[in-house]
Amino acid sequence: MTLPDLQLHALGHAHPKNELTNQFLESLDIGTNDEWIMERVGIRSRRTAMSLDYVRETYNADPAAAMEASDESNAELGARAARQAVERAGISLSDVGMLIGGGCAPDTTTPAEACNISRELELEVPSFDVNSACTSFFAGVHVLSMMRPEKLPPYVLLIAAEVMTRTVDYRDRASAVLWGDGAVAAVVSTRERGRARILGSEFSGSPAGAGLIVVPRLGHFHQEGRKVQMFAIKKTSAFVKELQREYEVPDRAFHFIGHQANLRMLETVCRRCEIADDRHHYNVDWYGNSGASSAATVASMNWDKWSSGDDIGMVGVGSGLAWSRYLIRFDEAGA
Repeated sequence: MTLPDLQLHALGHAHPKNELTNQFLESLDIGTNDEWIMERVGIRSRRTAMSLDYVRETYNADPAAAMEASDESNAELGARAARQAVERAGISLSDVGMLIGGGCAPDTTTPAEACNISRELELEVPSFDVNSACTSFFAGVHVLSMMRPEKLPPYVLLIAAEVMTRTVDYRDRASAVLWGDGAVAAVVSTRERGRARILGSEFSGSPAGAGLIVVPRLGHFHQEGRKVQMFAIKKTSAFVKELQREYEVPDRAFHFIGHQANLRMLETVCRRCEIADDRHHYNVDWYGNSGASSAATVASMNWDKWSSGDDIGMVGVGSGLAWSRYLIRFDEAGA
């Protein structure tokens, strides 16, 4: 049997244990402090897979050396998120028939990061990446929504694993304050009813702006910050308003989770779209911008709080330039 909507059975998330607090960044003497960071981006802390001693001693001046200075790889982080999602879904890894990965900074360009994660999970299933930088998870949802349901296996794992801090030059305060590491995984299906449905997926892009946000294969992340922030606010606000027009109804609670680029940007979107504080959910203040995993980690960290009648408007923006959205609708029987 095929179902009309993409069914979401569970989400899982993972973050490294090492914390890059504002006080740690201040100790690097790069011209920043807690007040400066909180005023501009609203981030208190972020997680890194790298050793704090490595960051302190080298400022990650050579990103090629960062992998050896890390406690976890993208694959290990993604596998941790996957195991939580599978457990929450009440299935076993052997039920998974496909794995789709994607993110800003894969550990390998060949093979696909999805293959590295599948190997970590000891899965022998088709595995491939759908890469669209910070909108990679959104792109994966969109690709699945366009596939012929009868051609898909009963359960698919969609994963975004990001060790983005390895791309950061910690001599650059503008970049150093933003990024954190994390991973998210979703168990989705077109055959088996889940706890929630994924509706209204859209994906848009403007490759003319591809040079505004760049992670070179052997270099550091860089972006044109002001242009990117204005783009993110404009596109996020437009997609939130579309989701509100299409899905907001009196008997359901409309929540908003955006790409966790920075808290001040998200607060601006909420003011423009008249979203109340208790309907705006985020983790950027304690985990930073965790790239493609960011928005969905917020939904995962609140997984046990969602109930029938909750709608979550998910909106992402990123390099490409790209912007995307979908709605997670929780209901009793996936009806």
